[in-house]
Amino acid sequence: MTVDETSANGDSAGQQTATEKQPSSKRAHVIVIGNEKGGSGKSTTAMHLIVSLMKMGFRVGSLDIDARQGTLTRYVENRQAFNEKKRLQLPVPDHRPIYRSELPDANEAKLDERERFTTALGEMVLACDFVVMDCPGSDNYLSRLAHACADTLITPINDSFIDLDMLARIDPDSLAIKGPSIYAEMVWDARKRRAAIDGGTIDWIVMRNRLSHLDARNKRDIAEIVEKLGERIRFRSAPGFGERVIYRELFLKGLTLLDLREKGVGIPMSMSHMAARQEVRSLLEVIGFKPAEGEELPI
Repeated sequence: MTVDETSANGDSAGQQTATEKQPSSKRAHVIVIGNEKGGSGKSTTAMHLIVSLMKMGFRVGSLDIDARQGTLTRYVENRQAFNEKKRLQLPVPDHRPIYRSELPDANEAKLDERERFTTALGEMVLACDFVVMDCPGSDNYLSRLAHACADTLITPINDSFIDLDMLARIDPDSLAIKGPSIYAEMVWDARKRRAAIDGGTIDWIVMRNRLSHLDARNKRDIAEIVEKLGERIRFRSAPGFGERVIYRELFLKGLTLLDLREKGVGIPMSMSHMAARQEVRSLLEVIGFKPAEGEELPI
């Protein structure tokens, strides 16, 4: 099984074996989960990616850029508490929250945030194979720093025109794309900054979350618009997670769907859980984790 790291224009940017750890001389691959809207499933997506990568044998670091809300931080803390309570050893990432500066001067606050962010990320990219960052559902300086450092950017959106509005302005009558919206413009700025920093590219993946299991005209319309928009502003689309209660229930225990088969967890697998696990695998394959012929992802 290999990880294909693909740039935004589709060119190959290297390949690494998923069952082998990267040499210490290589820096970590940075995955940023970002959107300028809350409630789209960013933290759930981040935690499932983190656990997937750890279960495949990678060293994983995580940064909570939305430390005030701290959903990913609490998710990790809940996982540590569950391990202690059940006397288990479920893998836990090297996790750090990055808080916004409280300095009154705006320029000094930015310098403070940049220093703390770059210090934490600099240590992780040398010690880990992957770094996963969970960004806030709003535009701020820390979030822009994180976006500009991404190798892979994953943007979860709920399957609705409300969330799609963050990416593009849509004509209400013809459903034609009138132009990119505020978040797409921010990603464009991040791509320019990334190219200026080290000549790197950002592979942008838009993930349609909370997909209805019923076929509906609204669902088909959004799928068509996302496909056209991806060609226009250069992102790839991925099927996301369905509207399942299990994703929310596991948070309090710090668990993911990938932990349910572990001895001692105590949550029986159901058909719904199996279908949800396949959603996680499908996302990983879009990112670039593809099993060799005749094999399956080891998660």
